[in-house]
Amino acid sequence: MAPLWFWLVAVMIAAYVVFDGFDLGAGIAHLFAARTEPERNAVLRGIGPVWDGNEVWLLAGGGTLYFAFPALYAASFSGFYLALMIVLWLLVLRGISIEFRNHIDSPLWMPFWDIVFGASSGLLALLYGVALGNVVRGVPLDATGSFFLPLWTGFLPGGPNPGIVDWYTLLTGLASLSALAMHGSLWVAMKTTGDLRDRTRAFARHWWFAALAMTVVITPVSFFIQPHLGARFTEAPYGAVCPLLALLGLAGAFYYNRAGHDGRAFLASCAYLLGMMTSVVFGVYPYVLPSNTDPTRGLTLYNAAAPEYGLRVGLMWWFPGIVLVTAYFIFAYRHSHGRIEVES
Repeated sequence: MAPLWFWLVAVMIAAYVVFDGFDLGAGIAHLFAARTEPERNAVLRGIGPVWDGNEVWLLAGGGTLYFAFPALYAASFSGFYLALMIVLWLLVLRGISIEFRNHIDSPLWMPFWDIVFGASSGLLALLYGVALGNVVRGVPLDATGSFFLPLWTGFLPGGPNPGIVDWYTLLTGLASLSALAMHGSLWVAMKTTGDLRDRTRAFARHWWFAALAMTVVITPVSFFIQPHLGARFTEAPYGAVCPLLALLGLAGAFYYNRAGHDGRAFLASCAYLLGMMTSVVFGVYPYVLPSNTDPTRGLTLYNAAAPEYGLRVGLMWWFPGIVLVTAYFIFAYRHSHGRIEVES
């Protein structure tokens, strides 16, 4: 049962990256690509019906992680305590900036919350990438399966005392920022019309080149930082379909965006993100949190999982819940379908 739950958690995290990822990218586009108040309103209307629902995947993934892999949940939430508090505050600021900006019609009030919305969206995209880099790199787990990381130490990924932020995790953070900014810009281009649509298409192209550069850099560096990746893809070469999906998605996003097929460009961007996420999940398997000091201390899906009986019973409750969530998402997206006209 543990391998099944491993992939179920991976699916929910990937769903969060794809769905809430375009919300984060739209926040970046809202700050830099939208130039007038009607355009900024159009960006917010483009994510308004779905942004809070998209975050359900984060709650569902965290809840499932707590249920299925309690040892991983306990170790990561204590070890990454400072970083998680920063993420929590950014989520709060991002939510209240959307809700508060239209409460007062003021030349100071609304631009302030626009900056908060864009900055918190960009920082979240960066920090999520840093978190993923920590998982790939590994953490200094002790004999009890615990660890604690400061925000940074010497910016070196190796050694017994790394920080959350080093040069490698910063690279993964910049890769995440580039990918999600492109992803969100393609969503805004798909949902809007006129000058805003054309401007976000161009904005997405700029971020596409950044995402391409970061993908080219981060791939070989990740294999160098985490040798288990190379061993995993060598022993199971069929896993190459995951990075292949990422490359095809990245190429498709550029081609369709350039051709003006906004819907297809966005779907190609979804494929790119899924390919990148599944590449990481496949590469670290069976680890859920590797150790960068002693590989034998790493948390795997077997020594971090809940008892077998609990996993079986939980599966009976998980499927009805995920069916309800999926039905809600289909309903919400069908009723928010179509482009949004930028009001004059």
